[in-house]
Amino acid sequence: MSYSEESLPVPGTEAQQQIVERIALQRERLRARRAARLQSQALAAVANGSDADAPLLLRVVAFTRQHPAAVAALAGVAMAAGPRRLVRWASVVLPLVMRLRR
Repeated sequence: MSYSEESLPVPGTEAQQQIVERIALQRERLRARRAARLQSQALAAVANGSDADAPLLLRVVAFTRQHPAAVAALAGVAMAAGPRRLVRWASVVLPLVMRLRR
């Protein structure tokens, strides 16, 4: 929705002139806020973009930021499994992950 100065009524008194000026200032503030919000959304979209060529550690950090509940659930399962099982599963999974990195 776009407003123009022509849509404001022509003031007849000083009080009406002040009201018209306040309306114009408010409209300008709204335009500025809208532009700032759009710019912020655009920057957030660029920052959240995942880079397939990024190092594994950076991709893991990005995944953790995007999915904190899943990471917390995985950490809970890891704690419940215990260190012995974690080492055993890591010895199975680590070679698979290293093969995928190449």
